[in-house]
Amino acid sequence: MNRARVRFAPSPTGYLHVGGARTVLFNWLFARHHGGTFVLRIEDTDVERSTEASVDAIIDSIKWLGLDWDEGPTVGGRYGPYFQSERLDIYREYADRLLSKGYAYPCYCTPDELEEARRAALARGESVGYPGRCRHLSAEERRAFEAEGRKPALRFKVDDGETVVDDLIRGEVRFENRFIDDFVILKSDGYPTYNFAAVVDDTLMEISHIIRGDEHLPNTPKQIMMYRALGFDLPRFAHVSMILGPDRTKLSKRHGATSIGQYRDEGYLPDALVNYLVLLGWAYDATSQIFSREELVEKFSLEKVSKNPAVFDPEKLLWMNGHYLRATDLKTLAALAVEHLARAGLATASPDGREMARIEKIVGLLRERMHTVKDVVTLGDFFFTEKVDYDAEAFEKFLTRDYVPETLREIRRRLAAIDAFTAADVEKVLRGYAAEAGRKAGDIIHPVRVAVTGRAASPGIFEVLELLGRDVTCSRLDAAVARLATGS
Repeated sequence: MNRARVRFAPSPTGYLHVGGARTVLFNWLFARHHGGTFVLRIEDTDVERSTEASVDAIIDSIKWLGLDWDEGPTVGGRYGPYFQSERLDIYREYADRLLSKGYAYPCYCTPDELEEARRAALARGESVGYPGRCRHLSAEERRAFEAEGRKPALRFKVDDGETVVDDLIRGEVRFENRFIDDFVILKSDGYPTYNFAAVVDDTLMEISHIIRGDEHLPNTPKQIMMYRALGFDLPRFAHVSMILGPDRTKLSKRHGATSIGQYRDEGYLPDALVNYLVLLGWAYDATSQIFSREELVEKFSLEKVSKNPAVFDPEKLLWMNGHYLRATDLKTLAALAVEHLARAGLATASPDGREMARIEKIVGLLRERMHTVKDVVTLGDFFFTEKVDYDAEAFEKFLTRDYVPETLREIRRRLAAIDAFTAADVEKVLRGYAAEAGRKAGDIIHPVRVAVTGRAASPGIFEVLELLGRDVTCSRLDAAVARLATGS
């Protein structure tokens, strides 16, 4: 094919969500696979809802995913500006072309009049579309409306017949034009509507392929009409299926985190999210699940994108994140953990070398149990606090046994006396005492674990005690014994 040019064109009215992130990814992979160009364009013509904060959040999320763009905000390019709000004169020029050629006409209907017509149509059991009231106004009628101070919008004239979308994923999709109203292309305030601005920008930016979610499929016949009216060449269209939640309804907030920023804050890794997102609608074969970015660039094609809806499985994403987490270099993982520990008040935001070395050891112990980076907080908070917060069920199960107070006192005495406080020496103490007391090792280890960590499960207790150190371990054993003595 000729050099591919694709784009992602978000409306900055909120955060980047899972569906949008998958669209970014598919466009990025398509461009990289074909040695083409990936363009980021901000469609900020919804003046009331578009915000600078949303622009920043979207850009930050795309950057966090590691998906770079070749043209657009912060990068520039010869087809700019890349914010639609800076391109209003361009849209006016092409709207005037449609108007002068008879493909568009001014509409003077007010919102109240349109609403009244809609209600009347409903009452009659008719279609509630635009009734075409201004399509055949005389010059005199137009002058009368303008004398009233009405500022017209511009509507596109929809002809009879049908419009066929030749979709790279769905094949031919046919639309009967009689079900499409004359639609607004330029609002009375001078701002373009989505369908019109997208056609102008995609043409002027020489976009060759439009890869987007299938919620835009009904917009495509309108856009094709305008391409043809303006004498523009059609790009190739590819509409990706929607993403469903586990209950097979449209993915939404009720299914959990949906914005990319939330996944970042919850401790997911960008490589894991990219790998998972690509599998929502694309499959290289029936079994492969884990792909490096290089492999994805090499293997990605629209031919392997399914037209069936994809089901978002949070458990599979969590599993995949755990896979990537365990494959991450320990120093890198520990550096990521610092942010979450600092947010929880368990570490400083900029730890010194000694604190960082300790965090690395803690993360190394916890990594096999972690599924997200944030798990370092829930699994390892006891490493960073002075006092233990006992899990009630674990306390009742393991510390209320009649032999436990004496066991903890004796273990404390022996640990205080050993020369080297290493995991190996700690293990000798606990197993040695169990043998002397005629008990199973677990009968000793479990109470010690709860006394020192506050929970029934932890990484290897011998390594945990070594990392906590002699003083902290003995202090926590003393505290457990004291609590048992008071019965509180």
